[in-house]
Amino acid sequence: MEEEDFRKHEKLPIYQKALEIYDLVHQIADLIPEDNERLMNIKQFMLADAGMLSAKIAGAEAGGLYDLKMEAAAIIRKSAKDLMLHNHSLEAFGFKESSYYQLVRDQIEEFRLLFIDWVAGFDQWDYVIDNWGLFNPPGVGPYDVDPDDLIE
Repeated sequence: MEEEDFRKHEKLPIYQKALEIYDLVHQIADLIPEDNERLMNIKQFMLADAGMLSAKIAGAEAGGLYDLKMEAAAIIRKSAKDLMLHNHSLEAFGFKESSYYQLVRDQIEEFRLLFIDWVAGFDQWDYVIDNWGLFNPPGVGPYDVDPDDLIE
């Protein structure tokens, strides 16, 4: 695989937005006082969730198979939704600059719109049957026979 193919995800608008979100979360997280253990724990979750966005986009783009992309999309969705809620924890534990977190929420909304288009572009014909039944393309079930198994 050529280097350009390996890095094609870096040109995607959703990937660029994920990096912007990570940078913004990191800037806000740097404002968290190190002497507050609870806020420091929230900081770790914030950074992990923000980092998960770009990492899973890169992984999904490298993988190709529909079920792997959908699994990554589900993790991205969870991380993004968790990022939307971290401001409540920051407020609850007295983070004085929690109002800045609205910027993250605004960026996540922009990311969500890009996410919808990104997922819609997944190739539903590039799949293996997910026998767990979670990430099959429409019309494919976990008990279906894999057409590749019928080839002799």
